[in-house]
Amino acid sequence: MKYRKFGKLDFQVSALGFGAMRLPVLDKDQNRINEPEAVKMIHYAFDHGVNYIDTAYPYHGGTSEGVVGRALKGYRDKVRLATKLAVWAVQTAQDFDRLLNEQLGKLQTEHIDFYLLHGLNKGRWPFLVDLDVFGWAEKAIQDGRIGHLGFSFHDDLEVFKKIVDAYDRWTLCQIQYNFMDIEYQAGTEGLRYAADKGLAVVVMEPIRGGQLARVPPPDIAAIWDTAPTKRSPAEWALQWVWNQPEVSVALSGMSAMRHVTENVASAERSGVGSLTPEESALIDQVREQFKTRSAIPCTACRYCMPCPNNVNIPGIFGLYNDAIIYDDLRRARMLYRIRIPEAERAELCQACRDCEELCPQALPISEWMGKCRELLEQAP
Repeated sequence: MKYRKFGKLDFQVSALGFGAMRLPVLDKDQNRINEPEAVKMIHYAFDHGVNYIDTAYPYHGGTSEGVVGRALKGYRDKVRLATKLAVWAVQTAQDFDRLLNEQLGKLQTEHIDFYLLHGLNKGRWPFLVDLDVFGWAEKAIQDGRIGHLGFSFHDDLEVFKKIVDAYDRWTLCQIQYNFMDIEYQAGTEGLRYAADKGLAVVVMEPIRGGQLARVPPPDIAAIWDTAPTKRSPAEWALQWVWNQPEVSVALSGMSAMRHVTENVASAERSGVGSLTPEESALIDQVREQFKTRSAIPCTACRYCMPCPNNVNIPGIFGLYNDAIIYDDLRRARMLYRIRIPEAERAELCQACRDCEELCPQALPISEWMGKCRELLEQAP
C-alpha cells in the first residue's frame, strides 16, 4: 500500500480509503447490509494496508455505522475512523451531543478520529454557526470523544472557500472530485485552496459513483484503446485522482470483494507523477469527449440566477446532462431527490422566460426545464 501526507497531521494515510456507503446488501434493500460479506471486504482492505474508513449517520438507512463498528474489532488501533454529524437532524445545540453519543454507541468506540459536518452548503452552514458548532466541537475534542473536526461539502466554490476560512482549526475536508468534476462544486481550485491552508483533502466519488467504471461507449473506448498502458476505466479514474499532489486519500464505496481487491492493487501502483504527460492528456481528451454527449449546452455560468421562482436551473441541467452522458437515469433521479430541495425543483418553473433574457448561450431554458421535469421527477 502507498501512503500519503494527511494535511498538517503526523499521520500517513493509505492512498485508498474504505467508503462504507455502498456496502453489499441483501435482496437489493439498501437498509439490509450483507454483514458477513461486508466485514470480510473491510478486513481484506485493512489486512492489505488500508488505514482509513469513512462512514456516516444516514448510510444504509442508519445501519452502516453499526457494521463498521463491529468490523473494527481487533483493528481499532490500526485504523483511523471517520464519520459525520447529520447536520439536517440538528434542531438545537443539544442535538450535537445527542447525535454524537448515539454514533459512539453504534460504532462501539469512545473516540472518533475524524468527525465531519456532513454535506455543508450555504443553507445549512449559517444555522450551525449560530448554534456555535465550533465551541461545541472544541469541547468534544477536549473530552476525547472526537479527535479532529472536518466537513464534507456539496455547494459551489465561493461557499467552499468561505467555510474553509471560517475556522482555523479545520483538519480535513471531503469533496467530490474526479477527472470529470474539475470545475464542479469545490473542483480543482477548491482542492488546491484547502490544501494550501493545510487541510487534508479527502476525495469522495473518485469514480463518480461508479459512472466512470462502466463499460464506456464506443467513442470513449476508442480513446482509451490508444493508451500504451492498458487500464480499466475505474483504474484510469483512480490513478488520475492519486496523481494530484493535493489529494490525501481517495475513498471508494466498494460493494463487492472484487472491487476491494482491484482497488487495493491499483492503490499499490499509485502516486503523484505516476501518469505520464501523455496519459494525462489522454484523460483530458476523454473528458472533452464525454462533454460532447451533453444534451443541454449549459456552462453553469449562473447568469440565469436567481430564478424568480427559486428554480435551481444549473443544478437541474447538470443532473439532466449526467443522465444522458453516462446513460444512468437511476442515479440522476436519486441525486435529484437528494440534492435539489423541493423548493428549487423543475416543477416550479412558470416559463416566465426572465432567465432566457440573461442566458449568454440563448438557451430555451423553459423548454428544457419541462424536459427535465419529465425525466427527473420520478422515483429512481
